[in-house]
Amino acid sequence: MSPTDSPTDSHAAADVPTHNPLLSRLQRDIEAAGGWLGFDAFMAAALYTPGLGYYANDSRKFGTLPGSGSDFVTAPEMSPLFGQALAAQLAQALDATGTDELWEFGAGSGALALQLLTALGERVRRYTIVDLSGSLRERQRQALAAFGDRVHWATELPERFSGVVVGNEVLDAMPVQLLARVGGAWHERGVAVQQGQLVWADRPTELRPPLDIEGPHDYLTEIHPQGEAFVRTLSDHLERGAIFLIDYGFGESEYYHPQRHMGTVMCHRGHRADSDPLADPGLKDITAHVNFTGIALAAQESGLDVLGYTTQAHFLINCGLLELMPADDLGLRSMTIKLITEHEMGEFFKVIALGRGADWQPLGFARGDRTHRL
Repeated sequence: MSPTDSPTDSHAAADVPTHNPLLSRLQRDIEAAGGWLGFDAFMAAALYTPGLGYYANDSRKFGTLPGSGSDFVTAPEMSPLFGQALAAQLAQALDATGTDELWEFGAGSGALALQLLTALGERVRRYTIVDLSGSLRERQRQALAAFGDRVHWATELPERFSGVVVGNEVLDAMPVQLLARVGGAWHERGVAVQQGQLVWADRPTELRPPLDIEGPHDYLTEIHPQGEAFVRTLSDHLERGAIFLIDYGFGESEYYHPQRHMGTVMCHRGHRADSDPLADPGLKDITAHVNFTGIALAAQESGLDVLGYTTQAHFLINCGLLELMPADDLGLRSMTIKLITEHEMGEFFKVIALGRGADWQPLGFARGDRTHRL
């Protein structure tokens, strides 16, 4: 992405198909905002505008193969053993906190909920899903119909609740703000419209990354106020329980490394990745890596304990994934191995656990805990 010196100068323009139903809505939003929309507001509109945003429309999204019409695969679709291993950790958490409710945020196709409910059985009295997508909620209802009224859907948290919360690839879909250091000066990068095209546009800002970025070079990165606010909101409502968040990202020092000068925003469509979120808004996923240090600090500042932080590989192995793998099903073994190999999801994905109201050691962090590196 090339720099610009003013809110009206454009760079890296992206053609938007005229038949894209979200384009006119975005143009109105940008006009109403004075001709410039922060990237966080643009990302929220592109993902969550009712009926038009990526997570609010009827596209398939989740699946293992492009031919299915899906855009990407998550761990539960890749292998049912992901949910079975995670269930061992959640069972321990339910016991340690004396609770019997699970809450899942962003349940996707319902695959993880199905795996957890099957593995945990009657240990879970109530399973509540919070998902903004109406089309995905319908898909979840179909997948989980056999569990009857044990499964519920909610649009907001109760004033107080106790239970265990899980979110797999939820934080990466929360809107981020883009910060660009251009010629030594920091700008917030947003979106404008020129001649029917969405274009990048920068404005000077007092916002800064949480760490100073060494060197004089131009630098693009993200800050995550919405993801951190999500953790604070959970803390405000959680009376007793634990929270497990699984996603791709880094600790702060790695996230804001001087060499990571192009940021982490990526898009996914048809099992292909690209770095242009302005192209085809509403028709593809937009994500950013997670700054897990920021998540941990938000948790601590709001009164939660950080119970552990490690790679997905260490977490799943600690939870018994290897013992679950069948010797006679090479296909399942092959897909499951991708969850823990370094060049696939094993190192790339991290797990952070937060809690309140009980003193215990989660088994998923027994070996390889990296909390000290946050």
